[in-house]
Amino acid sequence: MAGTDRWSFSREAGTILQERLKWRFVVLRLSKLFLKTLREDPADAEVPSHRLLQRAGYVRRVAPGIFTWLPLGFLTFRNVEQIVREEMDAAGFQEVHFPALLPAEPYRITGRESEYGDTLFRLQDRKKADYVLGPTHEELFTLTVKGEVSSYKELPLSLYQIQTKYRDEARPRAGILRGREFVMKDSYSFDIDDAGLEASYQAHRAAYISTFERLGLDFVIVSAVSGAMGGSASEEFLAPCENGEDTFVQCASCGYAANTEAVTTPAPAPQGHDEMPEAEVVATPDCDSIAALVSYVNSSSEPILADRSWAAADTLKNVVLMTQDPDGTETPLVVGIPGDREVDFKRLEAVLAPQEVRVFEEADFAKYPELVPGYIGPQQLGEAQPSGIRYLTDPRVALGTAWLSGANRAGHHTAGLVAGRDFTSDGSIEAVEIREGDTCPQCGAALTIRRGIEIGHIFQLGRKYAEALGLQVLDENGKLVTVTMGSYGIGVSRAVAAIAEQTYDDKGLCWPIAVSPADVHIMVMGKAPEIAAAANEIAEQAQARGLRVLIDDRRKASPGVKFKDAELLGVPNILVVGRGVADGELELLDRRSGAKTTVPMTEVVDQLLNLSAVVRATG
Repeated sequence: MAGTDRWSFSREAGTILQERLKWRFVVLRLSKLFLKTLREDPADAEVPSHRLLQRAGYVRRVAPGIFTWLPLGFLTFRNVEQIVREEMDAAGFQEVHFPALLPAEPYRITGRESEYGDTLFRLQDRKKADYVLGPTHEELFTLTVKGEVSSYKELPLSLYQIQTKYRDEARPRAGILRGREFVMKDSYSFDIDDAGLEASYQAHRAAYISTFERLGLDFVIVSAVSGAMGGSASEEFLAPCENGEDTFVQCASCGYAANTEAVTTPAPAPQGHDEMPEAEVVATPDCDSIAALVSYVNSSSEPILADRSWAAADTLKNVVLMTQDPDGTETPLVVGIPGDREVDFKRLEAVLAPQEVRVFEEADFAKYPELVPGYIGPQQLGEAQPSGIRYLTDPRVALGTAWLSGANRAGHHTAGLVAGRDFTSDGSIEAVEIREGDTCPQCGAALTIRRGIEIGHIFQLGRKYAEALGLQVLDENGKLVTVTMGSYGIGVSRAVAAIAEQTYDDKGLCWPIAVSPADVHIMVMGKAPEIAAAANEIAEQAQARGLRVLIDDRRKASPGVKFKDAELLGVPNILVVGRGVADGELELLDRRSGAKTTVPMTEVVDQLLNLSAVVRATG
């Protein structure tokens, strides 16, 4: 169990704590519980968590990206929320609570009203004042601290909240994994200098590790990009899962891990080009694709082409894009990449944020006749060239590397174009797809690619928001200095789905004990009065000892239905109360492993306590 230095299985300590808290728990009876399980998958379910949370009656869809939490689902959600809160409190962070309805003006001052674009929910009150539904709360935290703190003596300070957020996702999908309304824990640190920020960042990082370990999540910490958030250091906590939306790389050799958006490409060392032959334009009819070009040049008799074998990686592909600033201004951008690669738009947008990017269209080409589709070369590209078109290249396009690329006229390419001699770029950009086996930037070994769900993200924001909103304090010399900030988020509602994704099996949900809506699922398997009486007595005893109890006391449900529902609902301990009552024995099933144990009735509550009571060590 994670965090064994602070957490232990202690029956005595557990009993004391449970006696204090037993008023919180009531026996949940399926005969009266607001619950309806489904035998068929919902038509709109896309991933296992989406499918199973609806089938098990934990959530119900209201509209795209908007869900209602039903009783068992909300209990699970609250368990996750409580663990998050306990770890934030244990780290010394202080909880506040902001409204979700916020004035738009602070977001205008920081520029994020336009950066969020259509993702931001906007509305007006009856006086026509502009408001937004909070997508995140950097501005409000900053302004609140500005109004309350004036001296370095009041820092460092870390505040957090657990609050509903709103983002108008263009394509809400995967149930509660990517919704338009979701619950997030966001916290912010305020320090006098960068050294203080580093300490606060590490404190949050440690608290996140403890949190996700307690939630029973398998997770990886990866390097990430800050994007529109700004700041320097940034790391993501990802839950590895084949249905995850995020892609990350790992190196088995050195331990390097990074979101694909943050992976850096080892660049070739600069090469001299004094003895390289001059570039030469060659005819390449009907070669407006990389595949057609490679096929043609490998069969060509042109001297500059015939003395070697050509591959797509030897060609320089120039991808034309249109970028759009938050104010709507559009500017062309050409990205030069090896011909065997494709542009990864997610990586590209992470680098260019808050700009948005789209593919160049036919109408755009009409405005820039120097760009010949299928035959674009780098010779005329660059802000210093007559075209004025910004040109960025992949790190592999290093000084002295030679390429086969377009000649800027239809049916022709140029062989032997040398970077730094025949063309220059306006800079380097990480924009191509990352592949299995690519080189680790730290040790040179091969990278593996995995998918995951983002469950947490931590940023060293720096002074972006403090400067925009005027957050300053007096330092020890009585001089006003700008506060430096960190930002730290955990997807609370998303964590429920992430746990479901990592733990489900072919029978249904399979919760870790820490987040399960109950510690034990008691099944009354028989109609004899003594069976029901025994089950109820055990339920009451377990509840009195602080256990969370779910009892299937439905009279008309068959044993088969009860077993299927128990497997679907996913409570980790299933207690079968049936014919064994006559012999004083019960069957205890481990939902996760399927293991069965026969337990004397007189010992069953103690056994359940041993399995379920995870308490804070008294020492």
